[in-house]
Amino acid sequence: METIATVLSSCVILLLSALIWRSFNWVWLTPKKLEKHLKKQGLRGNPYRLLFGDLKDISALLEEAHSKPVNISDDIVPRVIPQFLETIKKYGKKTYIWVGPKPIIFIMDPELIKEVTQKIYLFQKPHINPLAKLLVEGLGSYEGDKWAKHRKIVNPAFHVEKLKLMVPSFRTCAREMLSEWEEISSSKASFELDVWPSLQNVSCDAISRTAFGSSYQEGRRIFELQKEQTEYWFKVIFSVYIPGWRFMPTKTNRRMKQIAKDVEDKIMEIIKPRIEGIQAGEAYDRDLLGMLLESNFKEIENHGHDSAITIREVIEECKLFYFAGQETTSVLLVWTMFLLSRHPDWQERARDEVLQLFGNKEPDFEGLNHLKIVTMILWEVLRLYVPVPMLTRTIAEETRLGDLSLPAGALVSLPAMLLHRDPEIWGEDANEFRPERFAEGVSNATKGQVAFFPFGWGPRICIGQNFAMLEAKLVLAMILQRFSFHLSPAYSHAPRSIITLQPQYGAHLVLQKL
Repeated sequence: METIATVLSSCVILLLSALIWRSFNWVWLTPKKLEKHLKKQGLRGNPYRLLFGDLKDISALLEEAHSKPVNISDDIVPRVIPQFLETIKKYGKKTYIWVGPKPIIFIMDPELIKEVTQKIYLFQKPHINPLAKLLVEGLGSYEGDKWAKHRKIVNPAFHVEKLKLMVPSFRTCAREMLSEWEEISSSKASFELDVWPSLQNVSCDAISRTAFGSSYQEGRRIFELQKEQTEYWFKVIFSVYIPGWRFMPTKTNRRMKQIAKDVEDKIMEIIKPRIEGIQAGEAYDRDLLGMLLESNFKEIENHGHDSAITIREVIEECKLFYFAGQETTSVLLVWTMFLLSRHPDWQERARDEVLQLFGNKEPDFEGLNHLKIVTMILWEVLRLYVPVPMLTRTIAEETRLGDLSLPAGALVSLPAMLLHRDPEIWGEDANEFRPERFAEGVSNATKGQVAFFPFGWGPRICIGQNFAMLEAKLVLAMILQRFSFHLSPAYSHAPRSIITLQPQYGAHLVLQKL
């Protein structure tokens, strides 16, 4: 018995020793080794601080930045990404910050950004806190063969001929929102309204209808749950993840897991009858879910089950449809209305173009593709108020990027908001709203550089880019047909990034029925 006890004690001591060594290596030795390597490359940044790195400083900067609005003419970068601005001011563009025990290296050169976005096997999506994955996974987070498989199956749903089928749903959603606005305006010449909730609802309804067809009412509840999950995501992503912490029964952990289960259950309720219908020979090709399921069944018929995706993965793609489709379009529309409120000349030019093409008729697919001024405006809004202010990638293996030798395990950040407003790229008026920059298209405006990437770039460019732009054009066109608008005295300018760039205090405008 004594021998057994001795052996067990020795095993426990060895196990604890190994655990302590691995923890010490993770929180100190590896970060210090990375720090030394980065300094040899001429990169500069704050010294690594045990476990947290710069996280406490980042949290303090964000809390201070979000504590009050800014003037509408102020640069929004200090409010949205103060941690980037402070570091660059202190150390220059060749710099990095510490997010816990991992460094994030800033990449500001368009040629290097092009390389990062094209070499997707070397620069991969970061391995985030496992709790954050409860919000959404899907195509946007997969790598390698799994990403290629999902891209192949999802891609047909976003072909041009399929997008045409979405236009009636977009029109219905916009019509319902505008009818509510007209009801408010029936007894007054003009009225004040926070348009942010309306724009969230219209894009929520649009993605619900286009993703789930007649089941869009169920989609609304999914939106509410995902919105709550986003708030938890934001807290989780700016905290250091301790391995195993996700299994602790904390209030946040329990709620995030419950939301994820509720969302999956609701999507499964919609998917199940679809699968039974497709197996019985019924067609469901007029919404994203139906297109995805049919594409998947064709893959099974042609190449077998191994080349298809599972029902669990279908659910994740639906969550991604819902989250990305709603978020991107609503923030694009709200900042477009804000900027057109500030620039009534461009509002009038856009309205004239819409009325010349459509008159008082509701827009159609072909006409929307001829809206040149509206398109220029939307690109310029995406430049100044990019929905996702920065893209982050993890380095899969040691690699060279320009004159840098980057270690495996480090992160790189592509700060879109800084590139989109860089005077060296866009000129001294880089912070000004000038849609004419895009009169000859994106490539001409950027001189062929990867200096404008609101939907990402390279093989992993957002698959829903054309979907979002089509919806934004249609909703904006229908607003311009019926209303003029300007900023309310109650408007507070407070852009804040919670995954996407949102107005912290809403968007109070004064609308007038035309």
